[in-house]
Formats: sequence, C-alpha cells, structure tokens
Amino acid sequence: MTTLEELVESGDIERLNDRLNELNTVEIAEELARLDVEQRAVPFRLLAKDRAIEVFETLDPADQQELLDSLRDERVVQLFEDMDPDDRARLVDEMPAKVARRLLAGLSPWERALTGTLLGYPEDTAGRIMSPEYVSLRAGMSAEQALDKVRRAGRSAETVYALPVTDDQRRLIGAIGLRDVVVADPDQRIGDLMETEAEVYSARVDDDQETVARLIGEADLLALPIVDTENRLVGIVTVDDAMEVLEEEETEDIARTGGSEPVGRPYFSVSVFRLARTRIVWLLLLIVAASLTVSVLDFFQVALETVVTLSLFIPLLIGTGGNTGAQSATTVVRALALGEVRFEDLPRVVLREARVGLMLGVGLGLIAFVPVSVLFGTPMGTVVALSVATICTYASTVGSLLPILAGRVGFDPAVLSAPFITTIVDASGLVIYFLIAKLILGI
Repeated sequence: MTTLEELVESGDIERLNDRLNELNTVEIAEELARLDVEQRAVPFRLLAKDRAIEVFETLDPADQQELLDSLRDERVVQLFEDMDPDDRARLVDEMPAKVARRLLAGLSPWERALTGTLLGYPEDTAGRIMSPEYVSLRAGMSAEQALDKVRRAGRSAETVYALPVTDDQRRLIGAIGLRDVVVADPDQRIGDLMETEAEVYSARVDDDQETVARLIGEADLLALPIVDTENRLVGIVTVDDAMEVLEEEETEDIARTGGSEPVGRPYFSVSVFRLARTRIVWLLLLIVAASLTVSVLDFFQVALETVVTLSLFIPLLIGTGGNTGAQSATTVVRALALGEVRFEDLPRVVLREARVGLMLGVGLGLIAFVPVSVLFGTPMGTVVALSVATICTYASTVGSLLPILAGRVGFDPAVLSAPFITTIVDASGLVIYFLIAKLILGI
C-alpha cells in the first residue's frame, strides 16, 4: 500500500488526496507524524476544514507545533481558534513564548478568556487539563428543561453524556447521565433523578493530573467534574484527556525505568543528538556507580588469586541479583503509580518482597548446586548456592525499599529503578559472595 510519504515525494496530488480520503482521522495523524517536518504541510492543506481540525487535535503537541511552523499565518490562526481550550493550552506549553503570545492575541475574546483561565493553573494539575466548556444542570430543572439546555449548549461542550448538577451558586451537588434525562418523565425534577454529592466523584483544580486521570479510569467515568476551593464547578476532565495524561506519565516512567530521561516528543520528531543527550547522563552516573564493583574486586583480589574458580561465577551471581532487584523494583514502582502501595505499607512490602526473593534464591540455589558440585566440588557448589539465595533475598529487599523511600522524600520512584538498583546490587552482591566464599573455603 502506498504511504503518504511516497505520495508526497512523487508529487502526485490527486493520488495523495484520494489516499487521505481512504484514511480515518487517527490514521492520518499517525502518517503525518512519520513524515519529515517539511513534508507535513502538503497533505494537511488538502484536508477539509472540519477534518483538518480533527486531525490536528489528534496530533501530539510537539507535532502540532512543528506543523504550525510550516503553515501560512491565516491557516494557523484559524486552527488555533477552532481548537478546544484544553488542547490549546497544551499546545501553548510547547510553543516559544513569543509565538504563543502572538497567537493568543489573535483569538476571539471568548476563546482567549477560556484559554487564559486554564493557563493560570499550575502545570500538571487538573485545572490545566480540564475543559471549561461543559453543560451543567440545576436541581430544580425538569427533565424537559434539561434536554432543552443540552440542545442549546451541547454543540460547543466537550461532552454531554455526563452532566454535573449545581445549585444557584454553581456549587456541585450531584451529577446525572444524559440517558437518565432522556428516558425520564418530562416533568420529573433533575434533583430527584441525580446522584447526590456523596455518590459523585469530583476533583479540585489543584489536584495532580495523574491522580485525576487514574480516578477516571478506576471509576469508569466519562467525565470528572472539577471544582475550585469553594466547591464551585469550573470544568470537567474527560476520559480522552485522562488517557493522554496516563500515556504521558507512563512514557516518563518507562523511560526512567530504562535508565534515560523522557524526550517528551514522538520518536521521529526527536533528533539523534537529543536522543543521545537524554541517555548519556544516566550512563555516566551508572558508570560511576559501577566503579564500586571494580573496587570490590580489587579488595578481594587475594581471594580471587587463591581460588581462581570464584571468578567464573561472578557474571552469574551479579546478573541474577541485578535481575531479581529489577523485578522487585518494577513491581513496586508500578504499584506506587497505581496507588496500590503507600509509604505506610513499607514494612509489609519489604517483608513480602524479601520472602519472594528468598523463595526465588533457594529455588535457583538448589538448581545451581548440583552441576557446580559435580564440576567444581561440593564446597564450591555450597558457596554458589548460598550466595544465590542470599543475594536474591537482599536484591528483592533493596528493590522494594528504595522506590518507596524515594517517593516519600518527593523523588520520582522510577528513577531508582532497574538500572540503578542493578548497579547497587552488583557491588553489594559481590561482597556477599566473597564473604560466603571466605567463610566456607577458608581463604
């Protein structure tokens, strides 16, 4: 199948237009993201106005910014005007300040006010990602009056399927689904149909965006009402915005778990130099940490010279310990992100992971004991088996302990993840190995 890139390079505008008509919005956005920056404007200009804004809002903010740079000013202004306020605020964060100010100044007063409201909240909070365009109802309305309001205001709202209910001072007092309004008797009051405040999920404008996004997922919500410090309704966060937040947060955690900094942009939008820059600092830190292993080997050099066989099992032991610690750390970091584990659970988690490490270590030690004993003698087999059991227990304990402590002091637990813990366990695991060897072999 011919790709957009091939059609752009060929200059066949007619076939390019036909191909765009065959693709849906998401597919076009994915194809545009794969094109070089200077190629993206050609297919985008062929899209009809309504479809163009749908595709544009599907792109990541970084790709949106690059696409705007390649379009004429009048098209840029129109795209910026037609965006939803929350999407516009995300894009502004990616723009140079001078460009952002110029585009904001070109907005209609209403759209500029909506966007300015969102930009007034701190980054990574519910207020920054919420939509101020919503439909709310009053408890005293009848179902018929409520439907009339949905018809009038629903076209510009982010969603109409989940409807917050407020009192006369805009304080949140409940919520109701559109289906319940549609099937209700026209004269029934919304206050009699709605879920009350005690049954309704909501969040404050200053709540962390990841916490809000996870609440939407865990509670199976289409939209979450957002209130200010006086419980007045100021916006909603929809499930699609929550998914974007979770994708962003999990991408960040995965990057740090792998020992690099998140790039915050789609892969093909990042230069090779920038990719290298996000990784080199971590590699330097890990090299420094790995120097501990060299120091341990130097300290136990006499033992190695006495029993050269000890050196054969160093890769096996530090590899097994590092992998065990990485497994434990990954499990705990994920549990912390999901809110399944808190700092108060530290003793339970550490004890639990230590038991898991002991079980793994004993199992692996028994498996290693037989072949090592046959090839190198029973004493050496005992050293290796005991070392595996001890190192696995220790590694699993450290892997569970450090991320929880990091989260407690405000450090990202993902930073103290697989590569870092593996490096720590490598050095300390060797100490355990040589101490056990000296004890059993008498060296």
